[in-house]
Amino acid sequence: MLTYYLNLGSNLGDREGNIWAADLRIALDIGLVTARSDFFESEPWGFESSNGFLNRALAVESQEEPQRVLELIHDIERELGAGAGHRDEHGRYIDRVIDIDIMAIDDMIIDTPTLTVPHRHLPKREFYLKPFMEIAPDWRHPATGLTCQEMLSLIRN
Repeated sequence: MLTYYLNLGSNLGDREGNIWAADLRIALDIGLVTARSDFFESEPWGFESSNGFLNRALAVESQEEPQRVLELIHDIERELGAGAGHRDEHGRYIDRVIDIDIMAIDDMIIDTPTLTVPHRHLPKREFYLKPFMEIAPDWRHPATGLTCQEMLSLIRN
């Protein structure tokens, strides 16, 4: 059994409803949701938009292997987001109904062409760290040994 730490974000439509819909699909398709953070507001990262994001972290226990969970997440994003992707035809980030990222899986380190765990931007994104810290305050980055609180302190200073 693996514990997946996921970040769900939405900046289009009923943002909270979109996140709850993704939460339900995750519980049905991937595994048992054991923790949910509060909702956090955040600004778009990596692109300009007047639509702010709503984010939430989940801890999910699953017997599925990481690559399979990634495939299931992509299926959920496609179905809930009406097929919309995360980027436009030029590779730039765009607004989205739902975005689901794997922030970490227990204390695993994975670096493949399709999956990097912990997420490569985890130490730099407050909208990952704040909700993650809420559901797993003792989790430590397997490469650096830093907690989410310690990583958050580094980006705030």
